[in-house]
Amino acid sequence: MQEPEQFAQLTRMRRIATGLLIVMAGIFLAARLLEPRYPGLSYLAAFAEAAMVGGLADWFAVTALFRHPFGIAIPHTAIIPKNKDRIGVSVAAFLEQNFMTHGVISEELRQVDFAGAAAAWLSRPENSRTVALQIVSGVPALMYMIEDEDIARFLEGRITSGLKSVRFAPLLGDILAVLVADGRQQQVFERVIDMVARGLDQHQDLIRQKIHDKSPRWIPRSLDEKFFIKLLEELHIMLAEMKSPDSEWRQRFQEATEEWIVKLRSSPEMEEKIANTVGDLLTRSVFRDYIDQVWADLKGRLLADVASDDSRIAARLDQALLAFSAALAKDAAVQAKLNDWLAGFIVRTVVAHRGTIAGVVQRVVRKWDGETVARKFELYVGRDLQYIRINGTLVGGMVGLLLHLISQAL
Repeated sequence: MQEPEQFAQLTRMRRIATGLLIVMAGIFLAARLLEPRYPGLSYLAAFAEAAMVGGLADWFAVTALFRHPFGIAIPHTAIIPKNKDRIGVSVAAFLEQNFMTHGVISEELRQVDFAGAAAAWLSRPENSRTVALQIVSGVPALMYMIEDEDIARFLEGRITSGLKSVRFAPLLGDILAVLVADGRQQQVFERVIDMVARGLDQHQDLIRQKIHDKSPRWIPRSLDEKFFIKLLEELHIMLAEMKSPDSEWRQRFQEATEEWIVKLRSSPEMEEKIANTVGDLLTRSVFRDYIDQVWADLKGRLLADVASDDSRIAARLDQALLAFSAALAKDAAVQAKLNDWLAGFIVRTVVAHRGTIAGVVQRVVRKWDGETVARKFELYVGRDLQYIRINGTLVGGMVGLLLHLISQAL
């Protein structure tokens, strides 16, 4: 709801509450003037009198929240403007401690199907086409940022120096051998186990829910909980055993790594084939011209295609997006993984920066002047506070009438 609409509603309710107070004042005066002739009007006068008192008291209380009544600096009035900084700190702390927590955000995001929504949105041709065109529209700017000679020489130099003398399989074997000699593979092994252990701890709620969802309905929830606890205990015990220095799992990992190094270092057929291909390419005299022509053709084709109304790149990209959305919509497992990843990323990001977010709230409120804070609060809650004035007027009148009846009875 926009501020003009909020202001209109607040003004309307304020007029109603004030009008009711004026009506009560008019009724009180009329009843008092006519009471000598019509004694029964004393009851109406008592009602109106008490209603005015209740209405005025509630008007004072409501007004005192946002400003000084009648512009008089009465103590303990204009509460919100005077305490705006403290209010900002309290609001920021409330948001940080009650909303931006791991449990709250995780619970809310668990219900959100990010991947499904994205797949459904991209499945509409107009949306996929829009995304494709937006991506393609950035290609010319990227191309014109690149100097043709620079990119051609860069490609030539990188290809020549990078491929001419590299023996890929033995190189990979040597790298792994260095890691094994330093015991780094065991660090990788331990890191993987630690990641699995942390994953179990961080996703306990999800595992518990999956167990409950998969178990038959006639099995009590308490048995599911016991099974869940036992399962986590056994998994952590197994991971601890795997991580121990003399575990069989660690030895198997060591043996598998050493066997892989031997295979990489002793594959002459693969290495010979790669070396022959690269050597033949780099010894050709037309290699440099070929690189220049490849880049020129590639750039020209890209620019010509993206500039046309029927761009094939945009069409292919559009088709790829549609195919991706269709495949994603059918693959529940991938959707679940994407949703888990996105939810986890959002939770970690928000929780890690909740102090910063709360700080933004505090700083924004601190920059506002007291009148601005009071106006914003009044726009949001002032309409409801006018009902307090109306209720105070009516309830006050009923109490006054009741007291008058009691006094008459005594």
